[in-house]
Amino acid sequence: MRRHLACVVLAAGQGTRMKSARPKVLHEVAGVPMLGHVLSAAAAAGAERTVVVIAPHMSEVAEFVRSQDPAIRVAVQGTTRGTADAVAAARPDLEGISGPVLVLYGDTPLIRPATLMRMRNLLDEGVAVVVLGFRAADPTGYGRLVLEADGMVSAIREEADANDQERSITLCNAGIMGIRSDVLDSLLAGIGNKNAKGEYYLTDAVAAAGAAGLRTALVECDEEEVLGVNDRAQLARAEAAMQRRLRTEALAGGVTMIAPETVYLSADTKFGCDVTIEPHVVFGPGVAVGSGAVIKAFSHIAGARIGDRASIGPFARIRPQTTIGEAARVGNFVEVKQAAIADGAKVNHLSYIGDASVGAGANIGAGTITCNYDGFAKHRTEIGAGAFIGSNSALVAPVTIGDGAYVGSGSVITRDVAADALALTRPPAVEKPGWAKRLREARGRRDEPRPKVDSG
Repeated sequence: MRRHLACVVLAAGQGTRMKSARPKVLHEVAGVPMLGHVLSAAAAAGAERTVVVIAPHMSEVAEFVRSQDPAIRVAVQGTTRGTADAVAAARPDLEGISGPVLVLYGDTPLIRPATLMRMRNLLDEGVAVVVLGFRAADPTGYGRLVLEADGMVSAIREEADANDQERSITLCNAGIMGIRSDVLDSLLAGIGNKNAKGEYYLTDAVAAAGAAGLRTALVECDEEEVLGVNDRAQLARAEAAMQRRLRTEALAGGVTMIAPETVYLSADTKFGCDVTIEPHVVFGPGVAVGSGAVIKAFSHIAGARIGDRASIGPFARIRPQTTIGEAARVGNFVEVKQAAIADGAKVNHLSYIGDASVGAGANIGAGTITCNYDGFAKHRTEIGAGAFIGSNSALVAPVTIGDGAYVGSGSVITRDVAADALALTRPPAVEKPGWAKRLREARGRRDEPRPKVDSG
């Protein structure tokens, strides 16, 4: 019978090797805190109750957990006395759970839901304790998995407590473990702290289960999947691994990447089919790209929706709360922030469009800016459908440019422009015949005064 799944996520580690004021589990991988990846994996594996164990004074972690899902519970481990003690701190929040309990770690962002499901299935089949293990290229520092002849796990030996023969084992403990809820209390009660560190190790539950005649089992995964992050170098390794995973998924989903290794994705980046991404593109959190869109080289996009068949870049920056419509074009060295660029509109060169709406089919000339900030507050610019904004124009918000209106190049627009009207603030042209020649001659004869530059 399939029972409810609970997950306990251990996140009380201080992460001193990170040398950071931020709690370790809140450092980001692919734009998401590591703890967020673990919580997502637990949810995808079917967890119906999740408890995150933190240390005192980790309110920032508690706030993040609640922001992800108010139903997730937070338990506090008063004194860090080992992993078994941390699970015991979560025990009151597991009341009423009658199925498997998976113990996860908040600093293993690469764990896959499918792996957790494999562990859950064994527990549902009656195994008392399931251990997640991996074959280490270099087992130094890891706990070793000691197996019986029939493949059951008989013990997990921490390296500090292992003998020479046990240290030669390359099958290592990933730390993640599953325990049936009906034996959890008895196994926790049987764990002591007679070891080199004087801590209560959850790993001792394996030996306790064997002594009680309970079945244990091993699930193996790739070493990279259970990479734990304790310092900045390991954080960089986790980021690189996650990027490889996300790129592989995007390519399999029908995205073309000219140079995949140069593209950086966020965990929540979404693509339609037949999207093309040129080299050196960065996707921040909250981006969705429509089918057939082209993202050109050296563009940076965050918190935005890109419509079908739109073209972005090269060297474009699309900032949060922006929508780019179908077949719209945002070109080189253009920045768009909190703006809506409607279907077919074009902002092709060297422009800033912020706190604005650009109507369908409108054309924004090179060097145009929306002057959205007056030093105290932001104001909006509304540009109508089919409007034409000449190059090097400044639209001083709040201002509305009507449908089909035309703004002459070099204009500074401070008042609304009616639909189909022409607006320009260009000063009249002045030509002074022979002035340039006289200037050159005067410079050649230093004893003569230069021609006066008459601004009129």
